[in-house]
Amino acid sequence: MKSAYKSISVLLILYTLVWGLLNAVPRLDILNETIRNVYYHVPVWFAMLFMMALSLIQSLRQLQTGSLLHDAKAANAAVVGLFFSIPGLLTGSLWAKFTWGTWWTFQDPKLNGVAISILIYLAYFILRLSVDDEQKRARISAVYNVFAFVMMNVFIMILPRLTDSLHPGNGGNPAFGKYDLDDNMRLVFYPAVIGWVLFSYWMYEIKNRLTFLQHKLYEN
Repeated sequence: MKSAYKSISVLLILYTLVWGLLNAVPRLDILNETIRNVYYHVPVWFAMLFMMALSLIQSLRQLQTGSLLHDAKAANAAVVGLFFSIPGLLTGSLWAKFTWGTWWTFQDPKLNGVAISILIYLAYFILRLSVDDEQKRARISAVYNVFAFVMMNVFIMILPRLTDSLHPGNGGNPAFGKYDLDDNMRLVFYPAVIGWVLFSYWMYEIKNRLTFLQHKLYEN
């Protein structure tokens, strides 16, 4: 039963990958068939945010207990989260090309916020590499991780809603659910979110096991 979520994640992802291309979607100006990308672009960002939230929780537990295990788990969750930002960026850039006419625009605060957030988390890993003492590294990394998570939410959740943004649900643009995410699309979108979130947790568990094995090898 412990591994049931793995099978569920694979089935849900396969279902959304296939049915996402076959089911009917609203016919909207500009978006047209590209609206199907909501099944792929948005769920991987949900998976990324889920991993960064898990990384934050592990960092808080490290600060509470001083455990190096929680520090390692925090770093592993951040690695998986950063990995999911790659397909998130690629699918978003592809979508932008066919809807906005450009692969990237610096006029959109959410795009800029995503880029800054990725740099903030890259700095987290650079910080970890720059400190040799394990306990000191764990404490400093945990504090920085709290800062990184807060700043990420400011840049991609809060600021885009306060300023003009091309993204739906931000600035002056209504959210998808207000005008085009109909019941037919929800049958694909929500399973996609669940599937990718579960898959990200699966990757996180694998990364934890690899870390554990590496430490065992070093001890021997």
